[in-house]
Amino acid sequence: MTRLIQIKKGNVRRVALVEEPNIRLLDTCSSIYELAHVAIASGMKLSDLARQRARHDTFDYDPIYSGRSEWQLLPAVDHPEEPARCLISGTGLTHLGSARNRQSMHASTTEDLTDSMKMFRWGVEGGHPAGGGIGIPPEWFYKGTGCALRAHREPLDIPSYAEDGGDEAEIAGVYIVSPDGLPYRVGMAVGNEFSDHQFEKKNYLNLAGSKLRTCALGPELVVDPEFQSVPVAVTIEREGSVFWTGAFRSGESEMCHSLQNIEHHHFKYEAHRRRGDVHVHFFGADCLSFSDHIRLQDGDIMQIAVEGYGRPLRNPVRSNKSKPALMNVIPLG
Repeated sequence: MTRLIQIKKGNVRRVALVEEPNIRLLDTCSSIYELAHVAIASGMKLSDLARQRARHDTFDYDPIYSGRSEWQLLPAVDHPEEPARCLISGTGLTHLGSARNRQSMHASTTEDLTDSMKMFRWGVEGGHPAGGGIGIPPEWFYKGTGCALRAHREPLDIPSYAEDGGDEAEIAGVYIVSPDGLPYRVGMAVGNEFSDHQFEKKNYLNLAGSKLRTCALGPELVVDPEFQSVPVAVTIEREGSVFWTGAFRSGESEMCHSLQNIEHHHFKYEAHRRRGDVHVHFFGADCLSFSDHIRLQDGDIMQIAVEGYGRPLRNPVRSNKSKPALMNVIPLG
């Protein structure tokens, strides 16, 4: 698999090809966004273009990954000029466990069938349409813009107004809309779709607000990943020791919606095909520490490892314990 990273040193940005335990910088390339547009314009495969531009000299990957280098890892993709032109979204209720988690979160009795479980069952029945068909729409949520995107080792925030912050280990698809208005899948990456599960638990209508939090992507973009049945391992570290672990499998054979169906229902909207935009779309989780009644604390480290997707994504939790301030809107009338 072709694995790429974005790095920066001061105001200098570069893209590098990962060849463990080393990396090779790409010539005349400052972002994966730029590289993808060159691939689209030239008709080349992104993996071929990356290898064509890779220099012969190599650098040790370990110091960059561990934060001991002048070079700093960036998210696996971004819009280098306008972060607001990166749309972050996701599809929920895609894995069997996610439906169970949501059902237990929102059911008032064990006999209740929540709207979440109904939607999940619709996905089981119609999320894998026969060749060329259009299936049932999945649940969709808005996460924010590229301003909310964080890199490997950057903290994910529990704001002062939040009730909680929790890990959501997922694989995310990375897309770019071409100058012709056509969506291209650039690759996939490990993601942590960090959310406020305590706020959502109060009422499922809080889900939209619970998603408006920082999230992480990376450290690597995998250009041509396997996405049928992929092992995912989640670890929470507290005060230097492993505090909680979880594992599940992601990919099309583990989900009630096909990748094509998810992508169709995202890009069918004209507003999602604006030329030059970047899209990061999370494909859903099947394992939450919150489901085991874990409440993350300031300083906890979340690690997500996906087999075949490069090195694990690690992010600390940063909790703002200050009292929420009232936001006053200034009238112009």
